[in-house]
Amino acid sequence: MSRTGRCMCGAVTYTATGDKAHLTACHCTMCRQWTGGPLLSYGPVSLSFADDTHVSVHPSSAWAERAFCSKCGSSLYYRLTAEGPYHGNTSVAFGTLDDQAGFEMTTEWFIDKKPDSYGLVGERRCITEAEAFAMLSD
Repeated sequence: MSRTGRCMCGAVTYTATGDKAHLTACHCTMCRQWTGGPLLSYGPVSLSFADDTHVSVHPSSAWAERAFCSKCGSSLYYRLTAEGPYHGNTSVAFGTLDDQAGFEMTTEWFIDKKPDSYGLVGERRCITEAEAFAMLSD
């Protein structure tokens, strides 16, 4: 399944190709600081840009990087850089997709870091910080 997307100003456009229309939410501190709330994302995907001139990448931790548009600041993607089975997994920011229909939320990451001030409706897999880091070290 392929989906197209763009940043807020349109300087960055992309095509994301993934197996399933799975939507995830991450409640870690970095994602909340980066997006102003939980990071809603679609992935893992293969990502290609029409022109990556305005794609800026920030190595946000020892295990991941985050990309954003250098013109408008839109969050674009999160990519795991740590060695291991998930190395290179890339998830695009859900809000940047042109067509957001047909997605199912399947996972909430860092559920133990989610502030009490909000909650997401529905049943899905919930992964704690310890479980997430254990998965990275497999």
